[in-house]
Amino acid sequence: MDGGKDKRGPCCLCGRHTDLTFHHLIPRKVHRRAHFRKHVPQEQLQAGVALCRPCHKAVHRLFDEMTLARELNTLEALRAAPAMQRHVQWVRKQRIGAQRHDID
Repeated sequence: MDGGKDKRGPCCLCGRHTDLTFHHLIPRKVHRRAHFRKHVPQEQLQAGVALCRPCHKAVHRLFDEMTLARELNTLEALRAAPAMQRHVQWVRKQRIGAQRHDID
């Protein structure tokens, strides 16, 4: 996904077709830490996946940045996390809301 722009498509976690946001697999908050600067290639730091807003919020609500960076830094690891599996089961049953259009 380019330049932080929201897109439409299937969410990489729940599979629902809706607006998507970019999720860095290694949170940007930890990119400046010495361990990550020394041991993680720049391409891996910039890697991410397209998530719907409910899944993206759940990822950051369920896991702290260091857990995401060290343990859940692949799509497969996120999908395998029991808390995320429970969220995905729940969110797949939810209706996708109407798109909000802000009028300025």
